[in-house]
Amino acid sequence: ERSVTGTENAVMAAVLAKGTTVIQNAASEPHVQQLCKMLNAMGANISGIGTNLLSVEGVSELGGTSHTIAPDYMEVGSFIGLAAVTNGMIRIADAAPENMRRSLMVFRRLGVEVQVDGNDLVVPEFQKLEIVPDIGDAIPKIDDDPWPGFPADLMSIAIVVATQSRGTVLFFEKMFESRMFWLDRLIEMGAKIILCDPHRAVVVGPSKLYGEDLTSPDVRAGMALLLASLCAEGTSVINNIEQIDRGYEKIDQRLHALGAHIQRVSD
Repeated sequence: ERSVTGTENAVMAAVLAKGTTVIQNAASEPHVQQLCKMLNAMGANISGIGTNLLSVEGVSELGGTSHTIAPDYMEVGSFIGLAAVTNGMIRIADAAPENMRRSLMVFRRLGVEVQVDGNDLVVPEFQKLEIVPDIGDAIPKIDDDPWPGFPADLMSIAIVVATQSRGTVLFFEKMFESRMFWLDRLIEMGAKIILCDPHRAVVVGPSKLYGEDLTSPDVRAGMALLLASLCAEGTSVINNIEQIDRGYEKIDQRLHALGAHIQRVSD
């Protein structure tokens, strides 16, 4: 795995260091590129932006600049999944579609059509969610990869979408250990999932989900459980929502504005 935080820290240290620093196996995610571009605008000398090999020529000082933060492609993907599982329509403004190419391919494999309208993404309502099989009607496989592959942090969202899509799909989590262990909570809600091993799970859909008392194990699985709760019958209670708050600011307020029946309550 290429470390995003490690790359960013190395770049920030190198821009003011004497001489040339070469960073091999560098992460190239959009937020890493954004940092490098902002530093260059401040006077840094970074080349190879967007690749896995960065060269940083140290400078004596940096100056101020004006920079607009790019959209969070994890959040964009989460809202695409949200619209899909609730049969809703959503327009995601300023979504930077160029950062969503691989993710949109995966959503299409799960039967979710997303329209690109300029810099916006539009998910039409009441889609016929149907998993697209591989050649010969074989079960398709969805796996994660370092950028520009399908992000590991959207795997949990894709799994929830698969529970509402007709067909069978294999998910292969290659990058992280124990990322599949939250699926027992989804199974308790009624999902038809076979956990083959700590890295692979087969999802058979569609499944009718039912509300449960849940605990968010981490930020991405927590958001996935929130999606599952919104398309489930009955009421769900999600505990440990501080995990979700780490990656999704004021998510309850924004979902409420979209029509979700959701409220934040104290213990």
